[in-house]
Amino acid sequence: MIETGDFAFEKRLVSPVEADEDHALEKGLRPQTLQEYIGQDKVKENLAIYIEAAKRREEALDHVLLYGPPGLGKTTLSAIIAHEMGVNLRITTGPAIERPGDLAAILTNLSPGDVLFIDEIHRLSRAVEEILYPALEDHAIDIVVGKGPSARSLRVDLPQFTLVGATTRAGQLSVPLRDRFGVVQRLELYTPEQLADIIRRSSMILGIPCTLDGALELAGRSRGTPRIANRLLKRVRDFADVIGNGEITEDIARVALDRLEIDHLGLDSIDRRMLGMIIKGYGGGPVGLETLAAALGEEAVTLEDVCEPFLMQLGFLARTPRGRCATRLAYEHLGYPIPEQSAPMDSGQLPLVD
Repeated sequence: MIETGDFAFEKRLVSPVEADEDHALEKGLRPQTLQEYIGQDKVKENLAIYIEAAKRREEALDHVLLYGPPGLGKTTLSAIIAHEMGVNLRITTGPAIERPGDLAAILTNLSPGDVLFIDEIHRLSRAVEEILYPALEDHAIDIVVGKGPSARSLRVDLPQFTLVGATTRAGQLSVPLRDRFGVVQRLELYTPEQLADIIRRSSMILGIPCTLDGALELAGRSRGTPRIANRLLKRVRDFADVIGNGEITEDIARVALDRLEIDHLGLDSIDRRMLGMIIKGYGGGPVGLETLAAALGEEAVTLEDVCEPFLMQLGFLARTPRGRCATRLAYEHLGYPIPEQSAPMDSGQLPLVD
């Protein structure tokens, strides 16, 4: 969870950040095996080989780092790894491990082969990381007993275990920690067809009738993220029950998502307000992030971590040394007239308009 602006994140239907209401929903929808897991084909194929090789050698799986945008299934994959290896799974987060003693307590209670999943691993403190290094390499930790001149170091042996780290910001991991992962996999955004398969699977588990066209309509507005797709499925079900016959069809999904102000590309009101402010208020940019946040009444971290990545992926927003700029595609999507150009737009970026 991001430290500031959480309330705004959680109330957005298209936010990939996990909200409290998502936990119970996702728990019942998560696949248990790699075969059930939809999408991320390259990651699945590689993990299947690594897992089978470790099982044949009767060893613990190499430490795994999963990185990519939130909501793509990193926690789910960690549970699948533990299930496929036939071992227990322990789950924690980087911010929850405040002191080296907290990590030592977790590590000493692991059984041979267990999987320890640390979400937001980039937020581990440096002191905790120092304890983790020998645990990952030598399967041992050094504990200091006593204080002052009488203090002594005690080495505690650990069973072989697998650390699965997940992060949305791989660049913030320290190099020593990143180098200790034997398996590094990036999770990519899902295609609409893959999301439609996930939505159909979720609808069957939840007992929600949903046509293929309805699933594709939901998938197209889910920003390539299964968490958002399942959240939209749950919300659109209400519209299907009240204004339809209970089945989510293409027409019902379109009406519901239009009322929820989520357009056909997955942009919501905050995304459109951000692009509109850059175009109307600042002539297409460039404009600084803090200035933009103040003008919109939003937290800067909300715009930077939640809005910008998706808008940049669509090619609607460009980051420059001088600030954020709206591109030609953004003008076209929002229906604004494109100003006359004084220079070629090599990357789709519009120059500053006086």
